[in-house]
Amino acid sequence: MTNSLTQNKTAASFETGHQPNLACPNCASVGIHTFYSVSDIPVHSCLLMPTREAALEYPRGDLKLGFCEQCGFVFNTQFRPDVHEYSTAYEETQGFSPTFNAFARELAADVIKKHDLEGKTILEIGCGKGEFLVLLCQLANNRGIGIDPGYVPQRTPPEVAPRIEFIQDFYGPKYAHLMADFICCRHTLEHIAPTLEFMQSIRKTIGDRKDTVIFFELPDVYRVLKEGAFWDIYYEHCTYFSLGSLARLFRQTGFEVTELEAVYDKQYLLLTAIPSDGATEASLAAEDDLDEMSRCVEAFPAIVEKSILGWRKFVDDAISRNEKVVLWGSGSKGVSFLSTLALGDAIEYVVDINPYRQGHFMPSTGQEIVAPDKLQEYKPDHVIVMNPIYCDEIQADLDRLGVAAKICAV
Repeated sequence: MTNSLTQNKTAASFETGHQPNLACPNCASVGIHTFYSVSDIPVHSCLLMPTREAALEYPRGDLKLGFCEQCGFVFNTQFRPDVHEYSTAYEETQGFSPTFNAFARELAADVIKKHDLEGKTILEIGCGKGEFLVLLCQLANNRGIGIDPGYVPQRTPPEVAPRIEFIQDFYGPKYAHLMADFICCRHTLEHIAPTLEFMQSIRKTIGDRKDTVIFFELPDVYRVLKEGAFWDIYYEHCTYFSLGSLARLFRQTGFEVTELEAVYDKQYLLLTAIPSDGATEASLAAEDDLDEMSRCVEAFPAIVEKSILGWRKFVDDAISRNEKVVLWGSGSKGVSFLSTLALGDAIEYVVDINPYRQGHFMPSTGQEIVAPDKLQEYKPDHVIVMNPIYCDEIQADLDRLGVAAKICAV
């Protein structure tokens, strides 16, 4: 292993600017403040790369975050949707983590109780491998419709499969005929660039069915800005929401927002809404965040620069002492961490408990993704954990394997 850290510069830029003629895709107002850029990063983070060569040669793009001062929305002003190839080779599931599974099951039970989802029809837009939809159908005898180009039929438990129709496609106007009592969309809206147009389409699809409940879950950009969490900024996520900007989008497109909160250690936003006859007025305290978002955007360049330099130094110092460093978590956070820092081959392996990801390679940087058992042989000195919420279960795995590495979470 060579220490290539000193031979590469970070892919990030902290310059700010203004694009007076650029329209916000979330509220259509004109004039966007740009404040953070990352160049030459992979356009996909969760697409499986079968070889190191394929990973290193995978297409790249540029990211420049813009901020709308009118609605608080953050988005990649350089995003090109034509570069994406969502398919069954897209491996996004977190369902192999006991911590995440406990959260998902508790969330499903809570949603069922709050909205009396017993024997109802549930539509999930962007259902992934269908795990949450399966939970909603298993726990309360519901019927399901899941739409996602990355769905894999073999992942659905046979006992619930007859009650769920899965469609391997993107949701759009051609599915306007699909009726449901409950529409959920989890970790999908952040992948959609024309957010205003998308929500207008959903509202049009619902029509006069005012008793339909809408439930969305997605990442919280406020935490990303406050922490300088550059690992949570990547090409696949072209849009970034706060509680306020998310609520404003729904209200503008004809929904009454009934619940709004941050969960999972403040990493995720949850929004519940019902259709209305037109635009609605803000009524929840959490929606009033424009001033705070403006302050966070202004402070972010300095915070994220310090974060990037700190992590580069951490890895550089470890390598200079002939210590081995591995990443734990090969999903989007890990991809962004490695590509933003331009670490070269300073880190050789990335660990992941998802068996479908093991044996593949990290897009653009080429590290092999390995199972935790590999660490018994490799004997790392440091494990950088890409999400601190999983530290306890990762420490338990290290203890089981007899690996004495020090855990350091982002």
